[in-house]
Parts: sequence; structure tokens; C-alpha cells
Amino acid sequence: MNKLSSVRSFVSERLTDQFGRKHNYLRISLTEKCNLRCTYCMPAEGVPLTPSDKLLSTDEILRLARLFVNQGVDKIRLTGGEPTVRPDLLDIVRGLGNLGVKSIGMTTNGVALKRKLPALREAGLDTLNISLDTLDRHMFEIMTRRRGFDLVINSIEHALQLGFRAVKLNCVVMRGVNDDQVLNFVAYTREHPVNVRFIEYMPFDGNRWNRDKLVPYRDLIHRIEAKYGSLVKLSDDPNDTTKAFRVPGYAGKIGFITSMTDHFCDTCNRLRITADGSIKVCLFGATELSLRDLMRQGVSDQDLLPYIGAAVQKKKRRHAGSSSFSFPLLMPALNASLHPQARFYSTSKKTLTHTDPETGQARMVSVTDKAKTKREARARGCITMPTETLELLRQNENKSSKGNVLVVAQIAGIQAAKSTSQLIPLCHPLLLGHIGVELWITDAGVECESVVQCKGETGVEMEALTATSVALLTVFDMCKAASKQMRIENIRVLEKSGGKSGHWVNRGEEE
Repeated sequence: MNKLSSVRSFVSERLTDQFGRKHNYLRISLTEKCNLRCTYCMPAEGVPLTPSDKLLSTDEILRLARLFVNQGVDKIRLTGGEPTVRPDLLDIVRGLGNLGVKSIGMTTNGVALKRKLPALREAGLDTLNISLDTLDRHMFEIMTRRRGFDLVINSIEHALQLGFRAVKLNCVVMRGVNDDQVLNFVAYTREHPVNVRFIEYMPFDGNRWNRDKLVPYRDLIHRIEAKYGSLVKLSDDPNDTTKAFRVPGYAGKIGFITSMTDHFCDTCNRLRITADGSIKVCLFGATELSLRDLMRQGVSDQDLLPYIGAAVQKKKRRHAGSSSFSFPLLMPALNASLHPQARFYSTSKKTLTHTDPETGQARMVSVTDKAKTKREARARGCITMPTETLELLRQNENKSSKGNVLVVAQIAGIQAAKSTSQLIPLCHPLLLGHIGVELWITDAGVECESVVQCKGETGVEMEALTATSVALLTVFDMCKAASKQMRIENIRVLEKSGGKSGHWVNRGEEE
């Protein structure tokens, strides 16, 4: 596979930007599809997919890879979506193996990986990045909205047995969600020669990013060293995105990808090709141009180079042109597009629909003649607590004598949403299509947000409110041994959609 790598050390001017950064690392997305629905990555219902005929074919992928390799790329990583769902994955890896690059890697969730590993290794794949955000089986199902934890662990162990040059575990750390797993991952490196990389939580469209969930890498280092003692700093490659460390005597190592608090833009050497054939020069920037369209218009390889060079020259010094990292930059259309038709008031006469207007007696509203539409509601609330109790949550990694506080509260909220009609007398039983409950620690206590969806004749506001309420009650129950001076407050609906009244947003709520 590497017969050309020893003689290729140049990077052409086409792949050198205006700041002198030489791009020898190409990431190719093979598909937009994924067999998981990770909460920080995409909404539960998935995302709209590009038609298959608009995606790059096997030959087009290999053609572009060859073109970039001839200009100096010596490292290629396959990404997605989830690349293992693409049926021609092995053919692509074999084709890349004939190009003589120094390394062929793949980022995968590992669910469907194990049986493919021997053939992929033989074809030239030498590096694996496996996304795994928890070593707790139940939490895995909550975070990914799917089963498959054992499949991922088996894939990791099999990859180590097959002698891959590097097996890396990518863990996106979110405060109040899975930051209690950090020490477990560090312990995993004691016997396993893997590289666990803790990634700062980044905002992407659809993942409901919240600044409070970001755990700066320095906080993680302090937490790890409090248990394991001083970490040994390892040397980092010039273009490495990871700050590497090791616990003395452990087989594996750990690292921190600090995109949010300590960017590495100045040494960036990466270019990306999307599944539909567009080139992206920055993960956080806009797509530059479609190489797919140019190829299908009959443009030759030689004539493609000026287009590629022009795109590279547009690459900004830092995160899509921001001199200092700006959070709204990553979601530029959020405020304009999130609620294009949202109403902040009711257009109909206000009445108490659960009260008979003639007798004043309680009644259940008839939904027999209502049309089924997609319904969604989002509710939020918080529980405040004394500083000492809050510190116990943090110091004990969100665990009490009853277990992991936030995970148990999350499960309770989900169960409560499903039981709403049994708790609120005049609520209709609903077949819920999705329940999402998230909790995170703030400076004052714990915040909770719930999202409920269904396709039915009536709304799901009560289900969202019930999920939030019971989740916060569970936090109270699990922390009351430390203090009973806690207060559940400000439970409200943030927004709802569907039905005759359409989309409604709570006035004054910030998104």
C-alpha cells in the first residue's frame, strides 16, 4: 500500500492556502446515512438525505482521491454519516490502498464494523476512530437512541487483535450527560492500548447545543489528575488536533480535542469532501463548490485543479473567518429559520376547553373529528439547590447513594411522559413517537429540557411538561439526603407545533 509514500513529501501550491498552511490530509464523507441517532449529532427523526444519484460514486471518490494524492495528500480518512453502511466500502478502501498514501483511516460508530474488519485491514485500512461516548450500556442507548453497545466493544477488541496501527476512541463530553464517564474511559486505557480522545462539545444544526454543557479540557485534566495523579504529557505531531497525555504505566493514552476553548486553526492541514462531492476547507465553514458537478460536466482532472486551488485560497485563518471563536457563527441561520412561521399569541377566543360551558363540569375534549398531524412540544424547568449540594453532584460525578442522578432522572422523565394520561385525568392516551429528556448542571442547580413528538389528534404539551416535572422531582429525591432546601421552579412550555393552532413559541424565551 505504501510503495509511494517514501518518495512523496511535497504539497503543491494548489493545496497551500494564503497563510502558508499545507493540506496533506483529506477527509472523504462516504454517506449521509447513519444507523445511530446520537443526541449531540442529529435530531431523533434523522436529517433529510441527498438522493443517491447525487452522491459520489465509487469511481468518482477514487478519482478525486487520486487527484488530491497527486497534489501532495498522503493521509486519507473516510467518514460519514456512518461509512460502514455503504455497500462499496471495501472497494473504496482497496482503491485507496493502491494510491500509496501513508495512512488510510476511518471514523465509525463500530456497530456494524466487526465482521468487516479483517477484509478492511487486508485492503489497507490501518487506523480506526471509533465514536463511543460512554462505557455504560444503558447510557449508550439513551445517548444514541439505539442498541449496540456490545457490538461496539467487540469491534474495538477485534481491531486491537488485528493489529491496527492506531485504535482511537472519540468521546464527546457533555456536562450533566456523560462527563461522569471520563474517569471510566481513563481506567479503560490501563489494560487496553487505545487512544481515548475527549472532544469538547461543539454546536451543529439540530443538536440543541447549550453552552452550559461544554466542559473545557482543563477541567477534565484537573478531574483526572485528582484521581490518577499527574499525567505525563506526550509529544504532539505538528498538525495534531489532540493534546496527548498518559497515565504512568497504562497501556493506552488519552487526549483532548479542544475545538471550543483552544482552537488549532493555525496548524490545520485538513480538507473535506462531502458525500455529495463538495469541497469544504473548514469544518465550520460553508461548502465552497461542487466537484461532483464539474466532473459530471466533463471537466478534466487538470482543469479541476484551479477550482480546488481557489477554494483552498478562500480558507480563513480561524474558524470560518472568526478572529475569536463566535458561537453563533456555527449556526448562522438559526434565528432566521428556526421559527419562520411561529406565532406568539392565540388567534382564537380563549376558553377552558376541559370545562363544559353550560354546566361547568369537567369534561374530556373530543378529538374524534380532528386530523392526525405531527405534534411536538418542548418544555423546560430547573431545580435550584444550595452550593454544598451542587458541589456534591459535581465532586461525586453526578452520583448519589442511589446511583447516577441525571441518568436516573432522565429515565424517570421518559417514563413519566408515557404515563401522562394516567396522571392527568383528562389527558388523552397518546402513542408517542419520540421522547427526549436532557438534564445538565448549571451554576444554580440542574436544568431540564424535554421534547415529545407524536403523530396524533391532540398536542403533547402535557407530556413534555410531565417529563420535565418528574425528572426534576427525581433529582430532588436523589439529592434530598444532602439537603431539602431545593426548589423546583419555572417549568414552562417553550414551544409547540402541529394541529390547527400551528406553531407557537413562548414569548421572551431565548433559543
